[in-house]
Amino acid sequence: MTRHLALLRGVNLGQRQVKSADLKAAFEAMGFVGVKTLLASGNVLFDADPKDVRRDAIEAALEQRFGFAIGTALRTQEQIAAMIARDPFKGRSEDADTKLYVTFVDDGDARSLPMPCGVAGDFEVVEVTAGEVYMLAYRQPNGRFGAGMELVSKHFGKKRLWTSRNWNTVIKAAQ
Repeated sequence: MTRHLALLRGVNLGQRQVKSADLKAAFEAMGFVGVKTLLASGNVLFDADPKDVRRDAIEAALEQRFGFAIGTALRTQEQIAAMIARDPFKGRSEDADTKLYVTFVDDGDARSLPMPCGVAGDFEVVEVTAGEVYMLAYRQPNGRFGAGMELVSKHFGKKRLWTSRNWNTVIKAAQ
């Protein structure tokens, strides 16, 4: 058995509400064991043989259960631990003025996309791998964090499977 992480796109935003208990039950109904939800933002840890974990089957089961399409990026817990060990942020940590984000891309090589490098004082792309884009977001004078995530959203659009997480969430998923 391998520990997996499912990162669900757009869950608990607007009308796309899914309770953690219902999400846990959905993954158990798919035959996965050791199911645990992480935070309330569409992160599900579960155990399964890798040959039994198919993104298309998970997405179809979720859509049937909840009534709307839910894009799903998948990683093993080992892959998450390797991301953390690589230290893509080069020792940087979050503070009151800086947030660290990872955008997971699960339908092609993220390096093949023309990525914006960032906007000075707003956000900065620090690394792009085959499956992830690592970004720093900076607090703006109005107290909000920059438009970097909106730019990434427009960049990837609705034609790509992508979802973003705060680096702290990624670290919690590895534990």
